[in-house]
Amino acid sequence: MRDEDIKTSKTDKIIVINMMNKTTKTIRTGNWWKVALVVGMMVVGMAGKVEAVGNPWWGFQSVDTMKYSRDMAGQMQGDATFDSLIDQQVKEIANTGATHVGIATPYDAEFVPVLKRWVKAARKYNLKVWFRGNLSGWEGWFGYGRIDKSQHMKLIDEFIRGNPDLFVEGDIFTPCPECENGGSGDPRVVGGVSEFRQFLIDEQKVADEAFRSIGANVRTNLLSMNADIARLIMDPETTKTLGGIVTIDHYVGTPEKLAADVVEIEAKSGGKVVLGEFGVPIPDIHGVMTEAEQAAWIGKSLDLLVRDPNFLGVSYWTGVGGSTQLWDSQGDPRQAVAVLTEFFTPKVISGKVVNTAGIGIKNAQIVVGPRKTVSESGGKFKIAYLTQDQEKMTVKASGYEPVESEPGEKVVLTPVASNYWWRWWGWLRGLVS
Repeated sequence: MRDEDIKTSKTDKIIVINMMNKTTKTIRTGNWWKVALVVGMMVVGMAGKVEAVGNPWWGFQSVDTMKYSRDMAGQMQGDATFDSLIDQQVKEIANTGATHVGIATPYDAEFVPVLKRWVKAARKYNLKVWFRGNLSGWEGWFGYGRIDKSQHMKLIDEFIRGNPDLFVEGDIFTPCPECENGGSGDPRVVGGVSEFRQFLIDEQKVADEAFRSIGANVRTNLLSMNADIARLIMDPETTKTLGGIVTIDHYVGTPEKLAADVVEIEAKSGGKVVLGEFGVPIPDIHGVMTEAEQAAWIGKSLDLLVRDPNFLGVSYWTGVGGSTQLWDSQGDPRQAVAVLTEFFTPKVISGKVVNTAGIGIKNAQIVVGPRKTVSESGGKFKIAYLTQDQEKMTVKASGYEPVESEPGEKVVLTPVASNYWWRWWGWLRGLVS
């Protein structure tokens, strides 16, 4: 009970104000033990504190920069004027509430100075990096000759060990995004499914060992691939070996199809899913979209995905450049930026669940829209929600009547009438009435 909840008068009584139901009770000070009992046990419901936080929805919230960080990597070499462009793009991505920025600069030595410029900007704006580049020889970028699997693993190992200053804890490193596009080819076409699976496993091991050698805690198992490749390659055994996550780069016609495909891959693989790439419009799939249509498509997709407990994160493709861009070349935001920001930075209720004796209830279930959580010791909880959600906050606990309230209001649960504790509490209340 807060000090301001107890008021003393000049007479021989204390007025106890019950903040739960705005009632008062007058107790003679001569009955000191009753005063102590009521003051000690009277509930003071804790109003939930609503705050904006950056990253409560998913562990991976990213926007990709491939159109500039990879496609223009050659042009950026030695041209310092690109630094302001890098800074602007990364700053705008950070402002959405992203946890990571997707950087696709190749891992070859000649491009490392460019990569460092992007990484420097990410650190400036407190972003982790999702390294989504590759060795140019895997697909033959920038005139590089093709390399095979063994060469790829050797060069990945050398790149990580040779550039320890690039990485910080919480970064993600994908050794070979959409690996089916290079090397020995697409296993849907050339076969070799088991060999392809083993290559992914071996490559992750190489990356893990290299990061251990430089003391960097970097995630390496977000191995982006086409959704059809995932359906072929990521069986339960492979998924489990790779850490229980399937990362798909996926473009489909409708939000409903996107969400359904994610659920299908979760079921087929036995794992959880991350969207390594998604975005609209792709002209061959979606045609031409207005800003409003793009924003609505993205909003509907994310609304469906937040309701999937096995969906872990998303990277939007792309920030600037191409038909799916969020900002134009001048840095002006499209309507979709506000939608993405809403999902990346929802509100969070900080509150407490107590019973009618003021005692915190552990393991109470709190539900707001698609989000669920349980209260911790002392009844404390935090739960994220979107401002667009109109659902009530529902709170339930074993042995108590459920409660519905507006998000952020007091959470006080009443024991069911047959509960022994409730009958005892009623008896105590009778003593001071």
